[in-house]
Amino acid sequence: MTGSIAFQGELGAYSHQACFEMFPDMDPIPCATFEDAIEAVQSKSAELAMLPVENTTYGRVADIHRLLPESGLHIINEAFVRVHINLLVVPGATLSDIKDAHSHMVLLPQCGAFLREHGIQGRVSPDNARAARDVADSGDKSQAALASELAGQVYGLDVLARNIEDNDHNTTRFLVMSRDADSTRRGDTMMTTFVFRVRNIPAALYKAMGGFATNGVNMTKLESYMVDGSFTATQFYADIEGHPDDTSVQLALEELGYFTDRLHILGTYPADQKR
Repeated sequence: MTGSIAFQGELGAYSHQACFEMFPDMDPIPCATFEDAIEAVQSKSAELAMLPVENTTYGRVADIHRLLPESGLHIINEAFVRVHINLLVVPGATLSDIKDAHSHMVLLPQCGAFLREHGIQGRVSPDNARAARDVADSGDKSQAALASELAGQVYGLDVLARNIEDNDHNTTRFLVMSRDADSTRRGDTMMTTFVFRVRNIPAALYKAMGGFATNGVNMTKLESYMVDGSFTATQFYADIEGHPDDTSVQLALEELGYFTDRLHILGTYPADQKR
């Protein structure tokens, strides 16, 4: 696929890595915020947007669930990206030179064992790719960045140590957003994502979920979040295995409709092979 794809962050960010791995022929467009990435697709400045929704280490990405239903965009794919953290340094620097390592506050604790072992002080940066750019601009051999290998390539830094994260399971799930829906079957396993609000009646959520159980539809995610600044207005975000054309999914969604006052399908797309 050609054209451009928007993401939040700077060149070299893990969102950029997700774009590169899934769409190597598309031009990446870095954006300051998630809203900017969405707006780039809405305004046709980009064909697609790559948005992170959850991470195995630190959970749900804030604000994304709130932004997706109002964006007018559609999920057409998902991507699971393994977050490998690398120690990036100015060319020629050695491990004994490094005094400080800069990265986002979320990444620093994930490399705690390595930093303690080598007596390196963690320093908070607003973004891991920004940290790599700042280290490259400084030219200081005592400073390092914790970021993706792609960031090292972008900013001309050496990888002094690879995969230094404490846990070997750190993975981020991304959703690929488009102006146009694409619900064609493109894989053996299809996923459908939707948001809904239950009616204000007793046991509404319990009853709404019953249709998925009785029809054998596997729900892989169900999350709630407040909307409109009210403690009583709760919206639910759900992922299920299946396609809306499947009889089992049709029946489950029909039963869900009896107990909801809003149901909005965000997209149907092939499951990532890493799922």
